[in-house]
Order: sequence, then structure tokens, then C-alpha cells
Amino acid sequence: MSKRMTALSAKVDKNKIYSLDEAVKLVKETSGVKFDASVEIHAHLGIDPKKGEQQIRATVTLPHGTGKTKTIAAFVSPEKEAEAKEAGADFIYGEEEIKKIKDTGKFDFEIAVTTPDMMPKLAAAAKVLGPKGMMPNPKTETVNPNLKKMIEELKKGKVTFKNDDTSNVHQIVGKVSFSEAQLKENIAAFIEALKKAKPGTAKGTYIKNLVICSTMGLAIHISETI
Repeated sequence: MSKRMTALSAKVDKNKIYSLDEAVKLVKETSGVKFDASVEIHAHLGIDPKKGEQQIRATVTLPHGTGKTKTIAAFVSPEKEAEAKEAGADFIYGEEEIKKIKDTGKFDFEIAVTTPDMMPKLAAAAKVLGPKGMMPNPKTETVNPNLKKMIEELKKGKVTFKNDDTSNVHQIVGKVSFSEAQLKENIAAFIEALKKAKPGTAKGTYIKNLVICSTMGLAIHISETI
């Protein structure tokens, strides 16, 4: 560990659970990189990831976004192309592009949205998009007849989060350059959405551990009570 990281790590007590105010202050102070690092939250949950009904997959609109705008592809019929473009989609795709994705296995967008009528056609590319978590899904609110509302919300900071195989959820909640108030509001919005996503069949303590950190930064434990 470098002298700088040793000095920074001395500021964080690994065994302490910090208030959100203290934690946000610390995460900004202890970012040990020269670039504008992302601020991440990691939650360890009391769920059984092997049980389908205990899977966490939900959305939250972060009041101040993540600090990074994702590229959105709208898969639409020809008569919806103008609407998708006006709403701010980065790519407007139709049946030709679906076939291309299916045949090449390649795509260059980060979120895919579509209208219900296009879902059967988009199914052709499901083997490519599905394993990468890119297939539009009503649960993640990426399938909707209202393209304008769907795309605008995503551009404003709506994100999807889900658990991994080890019962953890990882989410970027901003950048170190965000103000303390912005980071606190984003983190509070995420924790609230996480609590709402609790499966009815999950027993015992639901949120077992909450940590915030900056990219390559120190882990700071926080309380779920905001």
C-alpha cells in the first residue's frame, strides 16, 4: 500500500458503522485517484439467490443521475422512429438492426428500450442481448408504448439494479465531484428503492451490510437508517 493510501486508510475505521453524513464526507476525502471517481454502494442482502421469487430486480430514479449518461437504443416500428428520436434515443433501430445483432452478436449501446408490439420481433436477438442483461423487460420498465416518458426518465437518471449470485447488489450513485447533498439524496433514493424491492418470502435481516466507496477507494460501512 502506498504512503498516500496508508494515510487515507487511517481516516476510516473498518469496524465502525458511519452515519450517511459522515460516510459521504469520508468518501469524498479518501478518493485516492486523480480522475473523477464514481461513488458506489454495495448491499449484502438476506436473500436466497437460487430462489427465483427472491431475485431482486428493480429500478430507481437517482435525483442527480450517476454522472454518466448511458447510450440508449430504441427498437421501434417505422412509424415510431420520429417519436424515439425526439425523446432523445441515441440509436433508432428496426428489424434490419435486430437481424444484424442476431447474426453478428455485436451491439454498441448500453440500454435497450422498445414498445410492446416490437417485443416478438426483438425476440430474435434475445440470445445475444439476454445473457448481457440488455433485453428490454417490463420489470425494468424498458418496454412501454410511451417512448417519450421511458427514454426521458432513463436520461434523467433512472437505473436498474439486481442482485448477483452472492446476494449482493452493486450500484453507482454518483461521482466524487458531486456535492455532499447530491450524493446523500442519491444514496437515500437507492436505499429506499432497495427496501421496497424486498421479496415477500425473504426471512430474517434483509439488508445485512451496506458499504459505500469510490472507485479503487476505501470501504465505508453505513447504516440503512437514513
